[in-house]
Amino acid sequence: MKNIVQEKSFKFALDIVELYKNLKKQNEFVISKQLLRSGTSIGANVEEASAAQTKKDFITKMSIASKEARETRYWLRLLQQSKIVNFDFSMYLNSIEELIKILTSIVKTSQSNNKK
Repeated sequence: MKNIVQEKSFKFALDIVELYKNLKKQNEFVISKQLLRSGTSIGANVEEASAAQTKKDFITKMSIASKEARETRYWLRLLQQSKIVNFDFSMYLNSIEELIKILTSIVKTSQSNNKK
């Protein structure tokens, strides 16, 4: 069975790795490293959540993925608005917004189902 959030977070991580390479070529090393860490961490936490032993463990991992996604959005916005590099980040910002919505929905639904 296809897991949409796993697929989207993995593809996003691949996109972030490519973006990181491009940012390094433009001599941006500090924020790009933060972006690489948080942007790839989303999928890693989603992957861990898929093997969770309890519902609480699942919710915790998905919550961490959601927090990492929000941090990633922060770094992308900072790069875009600071104009440290000449690059259009809109594709990445659109993707991260979509991931945040999916992850938030998963966490909220899981939490409400866990209370029943």
